[in-house]
Amino acid sequence: MAQTLLILIIAFVTLEFIVSSVLSWLNTKWMTHPVPPELEGLYDEEKYRRQQDYMRTNKRVSLIARCVSFALTLIILGFGLLGWLDNQCKAWTDVPVLQVILFLVIYNLFNTVIALPFSYYSTFVIEERFGFNRTTHKTFWLDTIKSFAVSTVLSAVLMAVVYWLYQTFGQQFWIWATLVCAVFIIFFTMFYSNLIVPLFNKQTPLPEGELRDAITAALASFGSKFKDIYIIDGSKHSTKANAYFTGFGPKKRIVLYDTLQDQMTTNEIVAVLAHEFGHYKHRDTFKNMIISIVTIAINLFIFSLLVDNPHLPVALGGTAPSFILALVAFSLLLSPIDLLLSPAGSAISRRAEYRADAFAASHGHGEALISGLKKLASHALSNLTPHPLVVWYSYSHPTLAQRIRAIRTHH
Repeated sequence: MAQTLLILIIAFVTLEFIVSSVLSWLNTKWMTHPVPPELEGLYDEEKYRRQQDYMRTNKRVSLIARCVSFALTLIILGFGLLGWLDNQCKAWTDVPVLQVILFLVIYNLFNTVIALPFSYYSTFVIEERFGFNRTTHKTFWLDTIKSFAVSTVLSAVLMAVVYWLYQTFGQQFWIWATLVCAVFIIFFTMFYSNLIVPLFNKQTPLPEGELRDAITAALASFGSKFKDIYIIDGSKHSTKANAYFTGFGPKKRIVLYDTLQDQMTTNEIVAVLAHEFGHYKHRDTFKNMIISIVTIAINLFIFSLLVDNPHLPVALGGTAPSFILALVAFSLLLSPIDLLLSPAGSAISRRAEYRADAFAASHGHGEALISGLKKLASHALSNLTPHPLVVWYSYSHPTLAQRIRAIRTHH
């Protein structure tokens, strides 16, 4: 039975690799497709060549990274190295929860180290070559260390609590674990901008002036009085721009990248924020949070039925019952379901983007939003012709041409 499970896991990992590779190949083949009429003139001939070169370069590096990850995964599974790691953790300490935490820390460290060369190359070779990078080597290494530390500490604490619940409540642990995860998600949705973002970027209140007055007036026309409007030093890392709403309730705030002011007019920035406020008005953050919690609950319930199955740890090379090995095996066996559900999740996300665009357009910001989106796409050398199948399967946003057409129907 364990051997059958291992074969299934390898088959699912292979399927995931094939699907992602095929989608990437389709996008690459489609990139020379004629630019939609709505986007003609967005790139001149020289800039269009740069965009195509940028995309091809990223695709090549992405393919190498994907192949390396796939090959290492097959080696790890084939040689039962996760089981070996679990046995080592058990040899280092007799405390079960420390065994789980040790496994998690080493597992996270391995994944970070494997991804590091590609992240470094992307930042200091590709992004540098195309004029996007503003990250110094010092910032890169500090951010890498901080990212690893934050993600490892948070995941270790959460895993320790979930494991304790499993030890305490047995198969019923999933109920309490869902509640813990829900509290975790709600807390970080509210306080992410206050607790996590300052570790990597500086946020300061948007100073009084034309832009703040325009944003405040627009928000008042939407029936809202946001007071927390911040500017973030995104230029510390890249020339690319963004803006977002974060948190909810008393902790909601608007965050603008400083690079946005360099690339857009005041009206365009207000239009982009009108789109973001559309998300807030339609409670998209809240809906996504509920979807995440329900998904976690379903996964934990199914896992609770399988957690004591002795074949799951053995499939990964384990020689004794192991909560963490059972969890890793279960997550790998779930990958086909994730593949099947991806189009539905993408469709829900794209629908929310259309709604947010419609909100901005209905308040008179349609043309300014189109102009702003075009500038963002042009500056970021975005792909204007993604393959329709890739859009359907994995795009969280509609294509720029689709968004422009939809916005203009709401004028």
